[in-house]
Amino acid sequence: MFCNKTIMTIMKRLKNVSLIAILGFFASFVSVKAQDLAEGEQIYKNNCSTCHAVTDEVVVGPGLKGILQRRTIDWIVPWVHNPQAVIASGDKYAVDLYNKYNKAQMTAYPGYSAAQITSVIAYIDAQAKVVAAPAAGATPVAGGATSAAGASNGGMMEYIMIALLAVMVLVLVALLSIVSSLTKLSTITPDSLEAQGIPLLQRIAENGKKLTRSSAFKTGAALLITLLIGKATIDAAYGIGIHKGYAPEQPIQFSHKLHAGQYEINCNYCHTGVYKGKGANIPSANICMNCHNAIKRESPEIQKIYRSLEKDEPIQWVRVHNLPDLAYFNHAQHTNVGGLECTNCHGEIAKMEVVQQRSSLTMGWCIDCHRKTNVNAKGNAYYDKLVELHNSETKEPLKVQDIGGLECSKCHY
Repeated sequence: MFCNKTIMTIMKRLKNVSLIAILGFFASFVSVKAQDLAEGEQIYKNNCSTCHAVTDEVVVGPGLKGILQRRTIDWIVPWVHNPQAVIASGDKYAVDLYNKYNKAQMTAYPGYSAAQITSVIAYIDAQAKVVAAPAAGATPVAGGATSAAGASNGGMMEYIMIALLAVMVLVLVALLSIVSSLTKLSTITPDSLEAQGIPLLQRIAENGKKLTRSSAFKTGAALLITLLIGKATIDAAYGIGIHKGYAPEQPIQFSHKLHAGQYEINCNYCHTGVYKGKGANIPSANICMNCHNAIKRESPEIQKIYRSLEKDEPIQWVRVHNLPDLAYFNHAQHTNVGGLECTNCHGEIAKMEVVQQRSSLTMGWCIDCHRKTNVNAKGNAYYDKLVELHNSETKEPLKVQDIGGLECSKCHY
């Protein structure tokens, strides 16, 4: 790729006016490609992805692939700033577009500069050329923490492992006792059943009776039954209040795999409190209608939304992730301040047709995460004194547990 200095040098040496024009166009193309793709991606995902795909696929509006081949940047910028004004001006392309897509009104974005809009187009062009490939390996956890989905529940697991080991030892002792009894019973003596010429099946029955009557067998059987009942009781008690794998049937069949996965709609679009509130919020029917007032209106599932609006009754969504009232959890504290992704707690939502609880959400699970997660203190003056004090005592990175993440009052109020 030519740098700007090289292009200017070539242009100065060229005398042919047509060649200079071509190089000028090439320089502008390089400029577009040099835009901040990260900024373009953020703007697109926050504002455009709900209605437009980076491919030719139609969502609410047309796909944006090859947009510069259909319209110039001088047309696109005014359209993004105020689409209704462009339609009102009688622009044929704008009017045809408006009528073709059920007269759905596009939101105006007057706050974005021409450079920012160009960066969005650059991102769209780059994404259109990318061939999606399945990701390999585990998903990394934000903030340098390892995924807590498969993590142990702190020190509790150590006690459980020791208890299971003790159970195995006791079972082994009982089995050895049974084997010893069987060995004694099978010894051939002049008075044995085998020496007396009694048939095999009858000998087995007689030996079985002797075995069941022996004190060793009775003791081993009683011990084994007691251990099995004890284990079943502990397992049942330990699982109280844990709903891992819970996937209730919802009143409307909503596919997160389609919306969050295929169409890449940001979680914040529907769950409006995920970055700024204690709760993520369940979306209202009005949010659904931002798209479905124009697409798939005839769908039986979408008709349920219309009936809800007509009756002025909320949709009775079934809550999937529940915490007891005695536990305090703040979404904004984790997603906005902590920088955690939704997948840290909820799993690969974008791949779920029906949402289910993937993590145990137990106290031990949360504490284990607080012990492993590094505090994202970079660029945040609030943590400067804490980091300075922490670094004076240890070289280990500052963890959530070091700033009160294990204090009872943080989660129980």
